[in-house]
Amino acid sequence: MKVIKFGGSSLAAGEQIKKVFQIVCEDPTRKIVVVSAPGKRSNEDQKVTDLLIQCAEKHFRGENCAEIIKAIFCRYETICIELELPMSILESIKEDFAERLMAGYKDKFSFYDRVKACGEDYMAQLVAHFFQAQGLQAAYVNPKEAGLIVSREPGNAQVLPVSYERLSNLKEKSGITVFPGFFGYSQEGEIMTFSRSGSDVTGAILAKAVQADVYENFTDVNAVYSINPAIVSNPKEIRELTYREMRELSYGGFTVLHDEALIPAFSEKIPVHIRNTNNSSAPGTKIVSRREEEIGPVVGIASDHGFCSIYVSKYLMNREIGFGRKLLTILEEFGLSYEHSPSGIDDISIILREDQLTPSAESKIIERIKIELTADEVVIQHHLSLIMVVGEGMRHNVGTMSRASKALAEARVNIEMINQGSSEVSMMFGVKEIDEKRAVEALYREFFAPVPV
Repeated sequence: MKVIKFGGSSLAAGEQIKKVFQIVCEDPTRKIVVVSAPGKRSNEDQKVTDLLIQCAEKHFRGENCAEIIKAIFCRYETICIELELPMSILESIKEDFAERLMAGYKDKFSFYDRVKACGEDYMAQLVAHFFQAQGLQAAYVNPKEAGLIVSREPGNAQVLPVSYERLSNLKEKSGITVFPGFFGYSQEGEIMTFSRSGSDVTGAILAKAVQADVYENFTDVNAVYSINPAIVSNPKEIRELTYREMRELSYGGFTVLHDEALIPAFSEKIPVHIRNTNNSSAPGTKIVSRREEEIGPVVGIASDHGFCSIYVSKYLMNREIGFGRKLLTILEEFGLSYEHSPSGIDDISIILREDQLTPSAESKIIERIKIELTADEVVIQHHLSLIMVVGEGMRHNVGTMSRASKALAEARVNIEMINQGSSEVSMMFGVKEIDEKRAVEALYREFFAPVPV
């Protein structure tokens, strides 16, 4: 049995959904289909999820959101017309949407989740209707009915262990199950969404629950590339990755797969296959527990920006018991989560997402660290990018760090910080945002090929 997930670009219009139908029909083992909300049809278009978020925000503020609602249902109406589906389907989901807007809520974020989840929920209903109209035995299944129970964390829900036994019953269903991605239900019965792009997570959860042979994730690229094609044109395609390599690359900025989506698949050693809806004959990229052949020390280079660092220096810091705990407690009290914490004998840097840190919080944090930890120096550096150099082969190759540092030096990129995980699967370099593109190009030249001019 295969679980197969389609991203927003694969469901953006009627013609795309017809491709989805053909792909499902090509392989009788594709029994569970997970769908995202409709994505962009062009660069100028908006994703339905973005429209739903705008609608929720306006409605919560008591503002008129009629135009946004019209735009949302225009997308679904267009899809119905293109697929020749009856408009009665659209009327039923319009009624559901009105009820979601008007129902009560405990807090703002749970209300947002209830509205955001509509994108995937309505898309799954339309896809199921289309499959049925084409003579395929198919049924829409709601996550609550199936037993997808998650923690009550709006926008960041986590699957609860009890879900897996309940969801395992899906493998007994005949025909095709069409399942909406991105959300589940709390134990109190509220809709809770995963973090953005969470339909990948739903697919992985279902794959684990039914013990799928393969989890296929269809998107709009032929494969996972060794580097962002927006930075280097025609980069090398990666045919096979390990779970750890893909997770590091996803965290580092690769958007082809949600970084949390690999956890359920990894725990059961279920292969994940990235494929292209628009070119289903392409071999794609397989993500596995262990790669059969070695392909060099580095398989991919990822980068992301929007970070800052809190640098703290104190003489004999290494001898002070509890220093790190006290520092992180201060950040916790401000509701801040951190990404990395490279350290030395007398200093430590805490890397965090810049959008968490307001100017007011920044000044208070500096003051508290200086007073409560009697730090010698506290400096916050903004506008940083993190570059991840990833590859299982680094554990068996001497000099990879030296090669990377030399390449950055020759490109005249100053390294603000370096961190290497204990697993030796990745190296992280912190550079100024303005140097990000040049740094990535230099590393690609070093480990793969000359950058095309």
